[in-house]
Amino acid sequence: MLDLIKSIIIGIVEGITEFLPVSSTGHIILVSSLMNIPGGAVWTKSFTAVFDYTIQLGAIFAVIQLYFHKLNPFSSTKTPRERFQTWRLWIKVAVGFLPALIFGFLLNDFMDAHLLNVWVVSAMLILYGILFIVIENRQKGIAPKVTDLNKMTYQLALFIGLFQVLSLVPGTSRSGATILGAILLGASRFVAAEFSFFLSIPVMFGVTVLKVGSFLANGGRFTIMQSLVMLIGFVVSWIVAWFAIKVMMRYIQNNDFKIFGWYRIAVGVLFLLLAVFGVVTIA
Repeated sequence: MLDLIKSIIIGIVEGITEFLPVSSTGHIILVSSLMNIPGGAVWTKSFTAVFDYTIQLGAIFAVIQLYFHKLNPFSSTKTPRERFQTWRLWIKVAVGFLPALIFGFLLNDFMDAHLLNVWVVSAMLILYGILFIVIENRQKGIAPKVTDLNKMTYQLALFIGLFQVLSLVPGTSRSGATILGAILLGASRFVAAEFSFFLSIPVMFGVTVLKVGSFLANGGRFTIMQSLVMLIGFVVSWIVAWFAIKVMMRYIQNNDFKIFGWYRIAVGVLFLLLAVFGVVTIA
């Protein structure tokens, strides 16, 4: 029962933080450390690594559910022009996904092996928190050039995808990197957030398949309890992310991202303090 409760808690944390620019990885590391994860028969190191990515996929399903009509090029209720625009949107997502595909394949293992530590996560939380505040102040009074996804160019999609590569560094936040990049490149906050959501679909599907495939290829097997723990975390993440996305999109209609910057700085400092006292560690 305790393992299921841990799964629910991490699922809630993932659902809330996956699409907010605050680093879901950093928050999961913090919460997991406080619950002594990895540790025990269920939460082995290899299972925990797969679990963390699988529940992120649960959050992605919330995007698919919320934006299914917008993302569905086969909808019978769409005009031919709307279906064409939907296909163009998917092509832009594919273009934006390419940098993460290439650099992720080349650097993901290196990043996990050498940069997945409390100090890097803390530094990235604080650094990007400062950047959010600085960039929002810089953009104040500057009208965005792109306020409609349909008017986004393929070149802009590619450049946003290059910003997404920065999120390979733990603690950066995939949504944080893409949203910051999109705003810097002239997109409105609303367009930046939506395109960040859509970019996450192929990224998280690809990463999850890679992680689960690697786990199984190396002889890993899920016990019944591990399967149940993963299923519950997946579903909880999906449900919570659905609400988190709705709240975020409503919030940014009349507010900027500076509050997330201040929050990141606070969490980064907290991380450092807990690391100094040995409360948070990354094995």
